[in-house]
Amino acid sequence: MAASTESRIEELIENFDLLGDWESRFAYLIDLGKALPPMTEADKCEENRVQGCQAQVWMKFEPEAEGEITIAADSDAFIVKGLIAVLLLIYSDKTARDILNTDDQTVLERLGLAAHLSPTRKNGLFSMVNRVRELAKVEAANS
Repeated sequence: MAASTESRIEELIENFDLLGDWESRFAYLIDLGKALPPMTEADKCEENRVQGCQAQVWMKFEPEAEGEITIAADSDAFIVKGLIAVLLLIYSDKTARDILNTDDQTVLERLGLAAHLSPTRKNGLFSMVNRVRELAKVEAANS
């Protein structure tokens, strides 16, 4: 299943390259975010809140029977929802251990996000990455 994740990441990178300018890329990010399934209001609680984000962001892991993790996440900001969608592409269809072994920084560098995000959004992106890794560590320890 990792191959499907890799192909989705490559498709995302190709789409970013095809769009060229950052105004188009941000519009694409917003569209990705709009396609995310919403979290329930009950899941938008303090326990699931990602600290370090200027926008409100919630994230939780939902372990599947096969050991893979489904990540549910949402935000009150459109671009941040798009960043969540990118992270879900990077981490989807993986076990907690696979998530911990993912080279997410290389993917983010290839997308060029850090260079084009405001400092607060960049901090929020890295806070979301750290939250995924923290949740994966807990899940790996429990499995």
